[in-house]
Amino acid sequence: MEDPEVAVWLGQLQDQSFDRAGSATRTAYPPERRMSGRQLAGYLERRSYALASSTRPDGRAHAAPTLFSIYAEAFWLPTVGGAVRLRNVEAHPWLALSVLEGDHDEHAAVLTEGPAEVLSVVPDEVWELTRRRNDGGSVDWATAWLRMTPQRLFSFAEVAWQESGSS
Repeated sequence: MEDPEVAVWLGQLQDQSFDRAGSATRTAYPPERRMSGRQLAGYLERRSYALASSTRPDGRAHAAPTLFSIYAEAFWLPTVGGAVRLRNVEAHPWLALSVLEGDHDEHAAVLTEGPAEVLSVVPDEVWELTRRRNDGGSVDWATAWLRMTPQRLFSFAEVAWQESGSS
């Protein structure tokens, strides 16, 4: 069940992001196509995987799918030791996440980005939450974690997606 505090936080983060966004972004993501805070919380609770984008030490882009959880106003990504994304975040401590669903008239997207850090220890609540989001499977393979504290968050949901009850 979605957390009302998370819904408020996500809604406020999105509002602040659009307030600071340029006209091209505000035009591409019109208000009537943005998810509400409640829709954002429900969507991100339902979607367990995101595409994580980072920058390699030599400046090239890198993207890989990842399990994620939201806890304490941050996105938490379990990671295996030695993963490319760990070196990337150590070199360039910034991460972007894309959570996409559907196609054409029934698509939705949440895009968020912010500073990231590599952690070897995380709160027990993050382990348990991530285990549940992993369909009850173990996350013992996670020997490192990335914590991304979002500074920007944008969403887009086509009318048919909103009307389908996906939200």
